[in-house]
Amino acid sequence: MQYLWAGLGLLCVALAMIGVALPLLPTVPFLLLAAFFFARSSSRLHTWLLTHRTFGPLIVDWQSSGAIRPAAKKAATLSIAAVFGLSVLISVPAHVLLIQAVTLGAVMLFIWTRPNG
Repeated sequence: MQYLWAGLGLLCVALAMIGVALPLLPTVPFLLLAAFFFARSSSRLHTWLLTHRTFGPLIVDWQSSGAIRPAAKKAATLSIAAVFGLSVLISVPAHVLLIQAVTLGAVMLFIWTRPNG
């Protein structure tokens, strides 16, 4: 079971790295999942992730208090606005834009109601 958890954690890290470049693929949820999987499989990988210079503080903030740093909130807002703007520019049908607006609005509400890290 330990190898399964570690494999899932590594897969999540890989998806998070892809998500850094692709705005439609979320980075942070995959890193949080990786931390969850590594905590159950490998203390070395878990420690590596929590002490990572870029991602570690974000994960520790979330695990300790459910907090999201203001810079991450701004980056998420810009990404969401860019994705929605692109949908408008490529003339996505109105009903799809409505679904997208409601979903993205709910995501933004969740993000901005979290405490600051």
